[in-house]
Amino acid sequence: MDKMLYIAMSGAKQNMQALSVNANNLANAKTTGFKADLAQARSMQAFGEGLPTRVFTSTERASQNFDSGALLTTGRPLDVAIEGDGWLSVQAEDGSEAYTRSGQLRLTAEGALETNNGELVYGDQGPLFIPLPVNNIQITRDGIIMIQPEGAPNAVQEEVGRLKLVNPDNRMMEKGNDGLFRRKDGEVAEADINVSVLSGTLEGSNVSPVGEMTEMIALQRQFEMQLKMMKTAEEIDASASSLLRAF
Repeated sequence: MDKMLYIAMSGAKQNMQALSVNANNLANAKTTGFKADLAQARSMQAFGEGLPTRVFTSTERASQNFDSGALLTTGRPLDVAIEGDGWLSVQAEDGSEAYTRSGQLRLTAEGALETNNGELVYGDQGPLFIPLPVNNIQITRDGIIMIQPEGAPNAVQEEVGRLKLVNPDNRMMEKGNDGLFRRKDGEVAEADINVSVLSGTLEGSNVSPVGEMTEMIALQRQFEMQLKMMKTAEEIDASASSLLRAF
């Protein structure tokens, strides 16, 4: 009886954790460049006093779905999407280098190029700063930033920097709590000249709302089944107690 309750209890707990991953994916179905989290469950041996006779389930965020999201045309010069594999390099809140697929960029009053979440965008020599004021900004396919200084003729275009585009093996990447990706070994990825971007375009989330809703329904049914198992165990225990009192 104890084993039945333990398995049902641990199963219900892990179903709740899987639901939180599922709900987070659904909440980010419209987030630019978001990569869906993947949850997996596995059996774990419980060790303690006595014989190791207890097995429980453990749900973990194993990895992410690295498939590309749909490309959305905006026509805005500072919107960029990675074409194929690759990442934009940004400065995380703690000052470390991190990577993202969210290319919704903007300029600060000081001319710093940053993401819509406020992370500074890296170039080949560190954070990128654009000399202000400017009339026009263009980002080429290979990440070079061209500007037309204020008052200059339309034909005048100056190169002021280049986006640091990287392409490490996705198996070496992991997502942090801030939503940014980093290499698992803590190393900084090298720039890759083969990565290209599309200006005036954003990459949407790769979350499938229909798939996530279907998964949510399945997890809720599993949770209900675990509760029924615990209720059944309680009824069996009550019947056993009644038999013992009868004797």
